[in-house]
Amino acid sequence: MNTRKYINWLMVSILALTSFTVTSCKDEPDKYEIAGGKPTVYYVRSPYLAQKDSLMTGAYMGNTVCLVGDNLRSIVKLYFNDREAVLNSSFVTDHTLIVDVPNELPAEPTDKIYMVTQDNETVTFDFSVLIPAPVVNSISCEFARPGDEITIYGDYLLDYETAPLSISFPGGVEVTEFTKITKTAVTFVVPAGATESGYVNVTSKYGTGKSKFYFKDDRCVLFDWDGSHGGFKQANGWRSGAGLVKDDGTGIDGAFIRFTGSTPAEGWGTSEDDWSFNYWPNSSDPAFNEMSKFIALYDKYGLDKLTVKFEYRIPTDKPWVSTALQAVFTDASVTGTNSYYWDPSVPRAIWQPYAASGSFDTGGEWVTVSLPFSVFNKTHTGEICATSFSVNNLGGLSFYFMGGAAGVAGELQLDIDNIRIAPTE
Repeated sequence: MNTRKYINWLMVSILALTSFTVTSCKDEPDKYEIAGGKPTVYYVRSPYLAQKDSLMTGAYMGNTVCLVGDNLRSIVKLYFNDREAVLNSSFVTDHTLIVDVPNELPAEPTDKIYMVTQDNETVTFDFSVLIPAPVVNSISCEFARPGDEITIYGDYLLDYETAPLSISFPGGVEVTEFTKITKTAVTFVVPAGATESGYVNVTSKYGTGKSKFYFKDDRCVLFDWDGSHGGFKQANGWRSGAGLVKDDGTGIDGAFIRFTGSTPAEGWGTSEDDWSFNYWPNSSDPAFNEMSKFIALYDKYGLDKLTVKFEYRIPTDKPWVSTALQAVFTDASVTGTNSYYWDPSVPRAIWQPYAASGSFDTGGEWVTVSLPFSVFNKTHTGEICATSFSVNNLGGLSFYFMGGAAGVAGELQLDIDNIRIAPTE
């Protein structure tokens, strides 16, 4: 090997690289460099020039803001509360810094921006990350009793040591015993005195959210099986349900109707006497759409914003494994017949929570289900019904078990109480 020739080639390469580096530096006179010293922020504004006079004391997660001050190129890290923001040197000058508020909830809010320099000095500026007030969508049981453990579902259910989450029932009754709190669900014990009807309020550091449900909703109860909430004590038809009504101390609030017995795998062989009730209006028992309590809701919300609700319970040892519950509202003129069970022109809801997994139960707990009127659009075999559901259908009501997704033969116990019409708010 010619060592002299190799050394000459290496020196040429090094000189060329050095020349390139120096030339590159000269070609980038505006290259971003971190400054020394300490940053000062005078105010925060919108990043858009058309809104540059709009000063901000807070911004929502994901929004873009512009910090205005001096020596802002000295910032190497930036935090909103305890969440680090992503700095882009293309949007940082000595006097402005444009940055997105982190899209992650703070673990513990301090309502400050923290600016860290390369010397590890931290400078703070008062600024709030705005977060929505709690959203309160639903509750596991709307007719829960004091002492029951239940769960509220929603979003932004945020609990901090410095700003604890609070829940208030109608009448100002506060929850004192919490079991578990997450951003989307809160489990707690219903406090003593929570017996009034109305909305539930959930309050966090960021405001108060009113529930989209009405606790112990007695505004339009159709059947409560004992008259305690203004509903019928039994139905009015060939199968009134009188023989199925129980009050054995396991109810959610008194009497309830219990369907129990064998269900066939294919769902077409249940005993009508044991698995149904019918309500048909007559001269003394009105059609539902003629009741003043229903008319008040209908006038305010319209049919498309109303839903059928009830509480139900299924013990673990008698799960639902086959045969759907069909809920059929019938015209006021329908009486003395059950031919609508099989009539494909009569729309109904088919409720079959077992279909998803093959077996379903509530662990013996009472829970609430909602069936919006929009799901009353099926035939008895589960096809889409050609007849649209309307307010004229709200004359009578039948619950019966028939059809649905095939499963396995089993022993089912399904307890139901407080069948009602409520707003979908």
